[in-house]
Amino acid sequence: MKILLTGATGYIGKRLLPLLIEQGHYVVCCVRDKNRFYYPENYQKMIQVIEVDFLNQETLINIPVDIDAAYYLIHSMSGSASNYDELESLSANNFAAAINKTKAQQLIYLSGIVNDKSLSKHLSSRKAVEDILNTSVVPVTTLRAGIIVGSGSASFEIIRDLVNKLPVMITPKWLNTRCQPIAINDVLEFLIKSLLNPLTYKQSFDIGGPDILTYKEMLLQFAKAKKLKRYIYTIPVMTPKLSSYWLYFVTSTSYKLASALVSSMKVEVVCNDNRIDTLLGVNPISYKQALERALVKIKEDNIVSSWKDSLISGQFKGNLNSYLKVPKKDCFIDRRKREILNRDYTIDKIWSIGGETGWYYADWLWDLRGFIDKIFGGVGARRGRTHKSEIHPGDVLDFWRVLYADKKQGKLILYAEMKLPGEAWLEFKIINNTLYQAATFKPEGILGKLYWYSVVPFHGFIFNGMIKKLIQ
Repeated sequence: MKILLTGATGYIGKRLLPLLIEQGHYVVCCVRDKNRFYYPENYQKMIQVIEVDFLNQETLINIPVDIDAAYYLIHSMSGSASNYDELESLSANNFAAAINKTKAQQLIYLSGIVNDKSLSKHLSSRKAVEDILNTSVVPVTTLRAGIIVGSGSASFEIIRDLVNKLPVMITPKWLNTRCQPIAINDVLEFLIKSLLNPLTYKQSFDIGGPDILTYKEMLLQFAKAKKLKRYIYTIPVMTPKLSSYWLYFVTSTSYKLASALVSSMKVEVVCNDNRIDTLLGVNPISYKQALERALVKIKEDNIVSSWKDSLISGQFKGNLNSYLKVPKKDCFIDRRKREILNRDYTIDKIWSIGGETGWYYADWLWDLRGFIDKIFGGVGARRGRTHKSEIHPGDVLDFWRVLYADKKQGKLILYAEMKLPGEAWLEFKIINNTLYQAATFKPEGILGKLYWYSVVPFHGFIFNGMIKKLIQ
């Protein structure tokens, strides 16, 4: 079958794609930027990659007519807090119009549980999208999930950050809100088994695991799984804004996403029924089992996808190609070069930079820069990296976004997502037996120039120390 997969670079899409290929489907992957989409070479004959922006109707002509089914995995929380619901509705309307022109027999939408009369803006937006998609002539299957538990999921990473960093937590009262978490593997199984299954057409289903827990209980069970003693106290005086800042400063989430999550966490997300479990023959695992699986994946450095690599985790806008050509005119550039002793060793060190490995020299200054960035509303350095030794275009490395990564060529280009009065790039490239390292800054006005001159004294030993460590 020919399946259209939207959100192919997203957390769910990256995990669903190999499962569809394993089942013998030919998959048309919709992405906004082909440069951000990495896939193994053996997928080449089983996929087609097309660039589509569902906010831009002109790009929808790229969608093939002869598709058999489609997955709608788009969530526009990358918009500002005031208009992401409008963006989601616009995307859904454009998609519904486009899918009507195809031969698709089914449309599958992954939404959020919306069984409370008083919904958050985030959940209301998901329900609005569901209503719009149902205006399509194509039968829609909606799967509504609550908290998704898996290595790299936004919810899991927030729980992990809180438990790992805070022995004692003074928390808002919404931690006593009940929810029904579900393992990522179970979500994928529901998505796969619903595909072209007439029993699921024109219906909405709640999907969840067997446990109904409060967020507080979820944190404490995570602590138990990690064999950590944690104490949690809830207070009624913490406002939504304070709660958002609490999540923003302690965890790796952005303030934008933290605000949306806080408003949703005040609403119970519990399944109305579990009839789809029997209908599709799915037996969801417990929260404890989901945690154990996620922790194993992290320990093995086998995280397939992470929300941190999505654009909503940072400040990046536009396509990678727009930033790939590093400017030279009107820029300040710190250039360094060193002869290398072992090419493979140096490349491996470059490809392991950031995250838990650090930046090889004066890591405390990098951490300080990340802390300052957080204070001013930036991404900070807490995003880390998804894999310890693999890098692909579009990935994040602390407060950098990967623009270009070719290990055979020995070339890596990073773009700064931190708050800056200008733009910054960091490049590594190996030519013959020489490593070239360049930090480029394009200032905006006088403030940008003052910023550069204020940090120049630190560059001398930070970048010099780093390049020395890379070749040793």
